[in-house]
Order: sequence, then C-alpha cells, then structure tokens
Amino acid sequence: MSNPVDNLLSVTGMVIKQEPIGEFDRRVVILTKEKGKISVFAKGARRQNSTLAACSNPFAFGRFTLFIGRNSYSLREAYIDNYFENMRSDIKMAYFGMYFLEIADYYSRENIDDVDMLRLLYQGVRVLESPVHSLKFVKAVFEIKAIQINGELPPIDETKHHPSVVKAVRFISESPVNKAFSFKLSEDCENELISWATEVSAFTFDKKFTSLELLDL
Repeated sequence: MSNPVDNLLSVTGMVIKQEPIGEFDRRVVILTKEKGKISVFAKGARRQNSTLAACSNPFAFGRFTLFIGRNSYSLREAYIDNYFENMRSDIKMAYFGMYFLEIADYYSRENIDDVDMLRLLYQGVRVLESPVHSLKFVKAVFEIKAIQINGELPPIDETKHHPSVVKAVRFISESPVNKAFSFKLSEDCENELISWATEVSAFTFDKKFTSLELLDL
C-alpha cells in the first residue's frame, strides 16, 4: 500500500484563473515555480466557510499542497503570503492586474519552467499597488518584460524614439525582474514608452484580452 504522503505535491505559485465546476467546486489554474502552469480542482471551494475559498481566488500567491490523482491535481490546503487585497479593492487597478494574469496564462505552459514569468507576475501586481508609478507605466513595463522573457521583443528604432525611451527599453530588457520597474521618465517619455509597448503588444499577441477590452485602452 502506498504512503499517502507520496501522493502530495507542494508548489509555490499564484492563482491566475478560476472557474466554477458543478455546484460547489472550482477549477483553478496556478502558475507555479516547480511545474509551470497546472490545473487543480478545489473541491467544495464554493461552499460557505470553505477553507479553500480565499486561496482559490485569482492573485492568491503562496504555497499550495496538492493531492496527485490519477489524471489530475486536487487542492488540499494552502498557505497564502499575499492576496493583493488593496489591488483587488480598486476596480481599475484590478483590471490591470487581470490583464497581467491573462498574459501569464497566454505565455505559460504545463511542466515548462516559468520562474521568470512567475516572478514578473508577482512583481508586476505588487508594483500596481504602489503609488510610485502610473498604472499605464506599470502595464508598459510588464508587457515589454513579458515579451522579452519569451524571446519575442523586437529592437526599438533608435532613430524614431527619444534616447531616454531607448535607454528605458534596454534597461527593462537587461534588468532582472525585481529591478525592471525601478526607474522613472519624464511625462513625455513615459507616454512614448507606453505607446511603443502598446504597439509591440498588439503586434505580438495573437488574441484579444478580455480585461484590456474592459479597460478600453
């Protein structure tokens, strides 16, 4: 007889999507450090007072203990480090965060190393909550870094853009994720960076993101 502990898996990650299953359950998608993007069933998560209710919501970041079934994972328990409640309480900020989740879902694959994408997702959502940068600036940096991580970032035309914007794109590309947002630009240059990121994203992503349409940007 196998040891029940052998059927448990502990992963660190963030919930990027959830949907109702049946009357009381949820299907949750978690971007993890160890297994990339995985689908997990949270049984009873929609029941009142369920211990799995909060930890199976989007943006929940922490350590998840999963039961390994024959064909699927089931969520057993979780220790959440950050629910990002401040961001979720602001509807516009939440839409920006949901856009980040959609990009993470777009790029990530099951059983593929997505550590950098997970780090970018965590850092991007964390910076959204900070009053230091505008939401559109954070969005632009997130888009550029996500595209660069996945090897699709085109070179910026240095003859058409302000040197500070060219330098900013280079800084984002070459910096580790935890440093990519740590700079400021003049208002004109920031708007130019935002426009460039929007153009590159429109060219790169072959799908429409629901949250972006809700933002009407």
